[in-house]
Amino acid sequence: MSAIPVDPTSAGNGVISQPTPAASETNYINEFGGLKSWLLTGDHKRIAILYLISVTFFFFLGSLAAAMIRWELTAPAGVVLESDTYNKVFSSHGVIMVFTFLVVAIPSVFGNFFLPIMIGARDMAFPRLNLLSWYLYMAGGILILAGMINGGVDGGWTFYTPYSSMYSNSNVTLVLTGVFIIGFSSITTGINFIVTTHKMRAPGMTWFRLPLFVWAHYATAVVIILGTPVVAITLLLVVFERAFKLPIFNPELGGDPVLFQHLFWFYSHPAVYIMILPAFGIISELIANFARKRVFGYHFIAFSTLAIAGLGFLVWGHHMFISSQSMYQGIVFSLISFLVAVPSAIKVFNWTATLYKANIRLQSPMLYALGFIGLFTVGGLTGLFLGSMGTDVHLTATYFVVAHFHYVMVGGTMTAFLGGLHYWWPKMTGRLYAEGIAKANAIIVFLGFNLTFFPQFIVGWLGMPRRYHYYYLAPEYQVYNIMSTLGSGFLGIGFLLPAFYLSKSLVSGRKASANPWGAHGLEWEIPSPPPSTNFLQIPIVLDEVYDFDPVTEYEQDRAQQAIENSHEHPGMMDSHDETASKLEEGGH
Repeated sequence: MSAIPVDPTSAGNGVISQPTPAASETNYINEFGGLKSWLLTGDHKRIAILYLISVTFFFFLGSLAAAMIRWELTAPAGVVLESDTYNKVFSSHGVIMVFTFLVVAIPSVFGNFFLPIMIGARDMAFPRLNLLSWYLYMAGGILILAGMINGGVDGGWTFYTPYSSMYSNSNVTLVLTGVFIIGFSSITTGINFIVTTHKMRAPGMTWFRLPLFVWAHYATAVVIILGTPVVAITLLLVVFERAFKLPIFNPELGGDPVLFQHLFWFYSHPAVYIMILPAFGIISELIANFARKRVFGYHFIAFSTLAIAGLGFLVWGHHMFISSQSMYQGIVFSLISFLVAVPSAIKVFNWTATLYKANIRLQSPMLYALGFIGLFTVGGLTGLFLGSMGTDVHLTATYFVVAHFHYVMVGGTMTAFLGGLHYWWPKMTGRLYAEGIAKANAIIVFLGFNLTFFPQFIVGWLGMPRRYHYYYLAPEYQVYNIMSTLGSGFLGIGFLLPAFYLSKSLVSGRKASANPWGAHGLEWEIPSPPPSTNFLQIPIVLDEVYDFDPVTEYEQDRAQQAIENSHEHPGMMDSHDETASKLEEGGH
């Protein structure tokens, strides 16, 4: 492999000591061939690709269950599913999406791939533990699928007791065992992130020179390690109660079902931040690059990330306002729920301030980032209705909760995932995709998402309960459900299209340079795709100031096309006149 030496003449450019990318055809993809080399790899980048393939598979399974739900709700008396089957379908959708995609996707794919590179490390601190995390994830996912295929599970993704622990005749034990194993996969990933961030940063990479992406994944890792063991033990207790009839959660045996809710939500509310904090890290990177300036209030965003992680452990009780919980406890949990909105709002305000008077480039990753800001803001503001005791009593267990959850989780996590995938795809694969269709897809996802879930706010406010199969006693709900189903069709197109044009780019896409976006950061200073060792010589970080190239590779392509068109059709040069003219004159 060709060396990537540190160029000492580049010191003092305000960013980093620039490693000069070497022109080499050897990279992490082709250096070692054969399936065995992938299944036994210790390379964090290959493990990230294994995760990408796996989470994509589970995502489409969960989406198929969602499509069945939306189809069934177009008629007040259902279409083809029996009520018991409907219960199993929405339970499958929730379990697969939450435990095999949302909690896992961004940290395991983008965190695995880019966190070591961003801090100047050659790999994770524990490469074998990293590979073990993927095998644990796959083992847990296979058990969950086995439970879904062989009879299904009907208790919802929350597995509320005593139904799940004593009375359900579905495959609760098998599915909970799969979720339990996936929890250990998350813990191993979190340990790797924390140790790697603490011990393997390049010389000069101080804490306040870390990319905000790294801050987000570090905070996520802390939440994973502190919260996941609690839900793992809780779900294991459900299995023990089912198997041995122990008096833990079933009141008939002397147990307490509210205890399950306390233990479950102590993890599951922080789990929301396991899903959304890594998304914040991606959006910070996208906003900085496509606004061509440093994120406004870097320190505030970094500390707000830690504040969200900390406060997230103190608000689980706002899921239990209508349980036997004391109303005085409810007041405290409601207050803290409003407090956790403050650091979230800091991020939105700072991203918006970054965009003020910026040289904004509306390329596909940026469109996803802007969509994220809008959708997350709606999700966050509607969360205040659910964090207030007065309104939550009316809205609990309605479609308002479903809409809020999806605006934060799908509108947030999924939009950020797609934005990050488009942003780093050239770096991960070394190929450029068709930017035009990618922009169109970002718009389709945004419009389809709003058409799918905004009507659910309305029908939930009107009183439609979630998880109900029939609503023929309130036929006025049908119009909102039909709108939601129509939107889900557009959303499905928006999720399917990237699978086609990104896959096509692997075959026919033009080769990407080391830095096609004109971006900042160590990941853009090495070839695309990266070599197996990331850096032959560890770079030296000199300054946290961000720097950007004036023209991105995609803009050069369009400008070059404008030049060619102007030669064929004089006088026809379009809005890319300025960039095209510079290229025509030999400038950059």
